[in-house]
Amino acid sequence: MLQKHKLPALLAAALIPAALLLASCTTGPAPDTSQAATDLSRFYDQKLRFGSCEDFAVTELQEKTFAAVTRAECARLTVPIDYDHPDDGTTELAVTRMAASGDAQGSVVVNSGGPGGSGQLQAIIAANGLKNTPITEQYDIVGVDPRGVSASSPAIDCISDEQTDKTGLVFPAGVVQGSWTAADTRKIADECIKRTGSEQFLAEVGTPNVARDMDILRAVLGDEKLTYIGQSYGTRLGAVYAEMFPSKVRALVLDGAQDPTLQSAERKVTQYAGFQRSFDLMADACTWQPDCVLGQDRGQALQRFHDIVRPLIDTPATTSSGRHMDYNTAIGAVIGGLYQSTTWPAVQAGIAELTQGKGETLLALSDGFAERGSDGVWSNYLEANVIINCMDEQRRTPKQEEQLRAKIWAEAPFLDPGESVEGARDGCEAMPGNTELSYPYAQNITDLPDTLTISITGDPTTPYGGGVTLANTLNGALLTVKGEQHTVAMGGTSACVNDIVSDYIIDLKTPVQGATCILD
Repeated sequence: MLQKHKLPALLAAALIPAALLLASCTTGPAPDTSQAATDLSRFYDQKLRFGSCEDFAVTELQEKTFAAVTRAECARLTVPIDYDHPDDGTTELAVTRMAASGDAQGSVVVNSGGPGGSGQLQAIIAANGLKNTPITEQYDIVGVDPRGVSASSPAIDCISDEQTDKTGLVFPAGVVQGSWTAADTRKIADECIKRTGSEQFLAEVGTPNVARDMDILRAVLGDEKLTYIGQSYGTRLGAVYAEMFPSKVRALVLDGAQDPTLQSAERKVTQYAGFQRSFDLMADACTWQPDCVLGQDRGQALQRFHDIVRPLIDTPATTSSGRHMDYNTAIGAVIGGLYQSTTWPAVQAGIAELTQGKGETLLALSDGFAERGSDGVWSNYLEANVIINCMDEQRRTPKQEEQLRAKIWAEAPFLDPGESVEGARDGCEAMPGNTELSYPYAQNITDLPDTLTISITGDPTTPYGGGVTLANTLNGALLTVKGEQHTVAMGGTSACVNDIVSDYIIDLKTPVQGATCILD
């Protein structure tokens, strides 16, 4: 199982099915210092009115999480949709604060990753995970649902809950099985625009604008400088903020970071190679068991896996709910289960169940990762993930997407459906907006204080080397964590990590070179 908390668990490690565009590493332009920037004063001068969180829950998970705590306070932050034209409409962001148990010295802003993860829930999880540290005594923990995400308004919406139950959320992407046309990607874009309500809004949900939103939040919270903990995608956001607002940074903890020097396609190949490593370790652990569904011959485990999952392309497995488990959904569930070694037994059980024509276990994994409630209501986590990445990613031609698919299947053969790479297509090609991002990012930043990057040796989706590169790029400190999972700083599962993060957040003390923690 995933790491447990007394609170309902937010799957904060950005557990994204294979059909999705995984988080990219990008950067944005310097903040605007023209006359348009001075017109933002009404946003920087606003007052947050914290109160009950009763009207802030939009999913079953959020309802249960808010019900489990008594200290959560919520408010709404107003920011411009388009920072170049701040009079052309606004969007409201949902903010949650877990007040310090003592005299607050300021706020720690947290981001759960994705993109698409709820910052509101992450504030509660971080406050719980760090409750035995000085951080929660001396700092309010504040999380915000980024623009387009969860309880913020408007929220990105591309597909109905009923349709998602029937087909899953499969956007054309290089890694998944299937073939698409230009008409397919146009239909996807049109549906996202229609359901969200604004082409202009979708075009403005990229990370540079989220970083600008975070600077407004910093000021409205009364903090001269930002203290921040971000995991997974949150490290991209933190690095983009550092590049745009270096003089406004007090402390940045970047947990589960990606290599800032990689181009979009290169990063995807590297990420899926990391998943292959985790798949191989999971298969190794399985083959030592006498009843392993993949057999006892490690050399045949991959072929055995293909023999079990590839038939789902033509004949999906059944579930008691009447929903089907097709190939792409099954692969997505397996990927989600590879994020932490504690979830591997559930993956093995789900694969074994497929041999009986049933998909209950993998469907439960998939639903949990995608935050689908028992009431049939899905969060917009997956939709937001795709659209935000579309606004950040370098868009590719069909030929480039086919080449990318071939590279991914070569590096991660457990994903290979045994079909041609033809028909791969960039699901972002018809989306509105022109990315303002460039690669590499966060380079040669001046006046940036010491930062802390945390990288786990067995991280399946943000490989260890990427964190090393980011720490060097920012000229900051690196904490190496030995283990098999994705992110660790806010979960409260490592006293060693908690102590180092606390020393940094409280006293701005960074660990010595070569500092290492070991996960149990």
